[in-house]
Amino acid sequence: MAVSLFINDSLFNGDLLEALLKKQLTATARLKDTARLEAALKLVKKTCALMSRDERGVLEPHTDLLSVALAVIGFMVFAALMSQTYLGYEDRSFALENYETASLIAENLADAPALEAESTGLLSAASLDTFSGPNGANERERLFAAFSRNYRFLVEVRTGDGQWHWQIKPDDAEPDAFADGLEKVAASVPVVIKLNPAESVPGTLTVVIYKTEWN
Repeated sequence: MAVSLFINDSLFNGDLLEALLKKQLTATARLKDTARLEAALKLVKKTCALMSRDERGVLEPHTDLLSVALAVIGFMVFAALMSQTYLGYEDRSFALENYETASLIAENLADAPALEAESTGLLSAASLDTFSGPNGANERERLFAAFSRNYRFLVEVRTGDGQWHWQIKPDDAEPDAFADGLEKVAASVPVVIKLNPAESVPGTLTVVIYKTEWN
């Protein structure tokens, strides 16, 4: 009887030991799996961190686009500056080349016998009325014929107080030849205008040259 109990107890304890060993092995395997999983997660996190910190990998495409955009903007600014420089040079060139011509024409007209008052060296208001009026086509034609057709200009005479003003234009000019906003250069000379036998006033004679295709 005692031997039987001992045998049964030994068998029971053996089964128990086997079960405990299996549980321990299972727990150990789980720990290993958990450790492997944690290691894998750490590796993934480390890779993501490296990717987020790698500025070359993340920013390189944007850097290329930024470089292209800056190059295009730089070219556009350069082209605009060159265009403005050329236009500014062309404007100054026209003014410098034609101001002297306008001055010479103004001086010649100030001494023109056709505009003088009885050879006194004074401009005649009556003559100015004729040259600027509707009946002065023949006088205007002779006046402008004395100068080169390469220059398109008009003549303005006004008193110093602005009370009297005359404008002489060529009749063969286009309707918009002297329109506002066109590029032009002007030169003036002082004159004395004889309004009537008893009154003479100071004024200015101005020649305005407008830019054309040939100048």
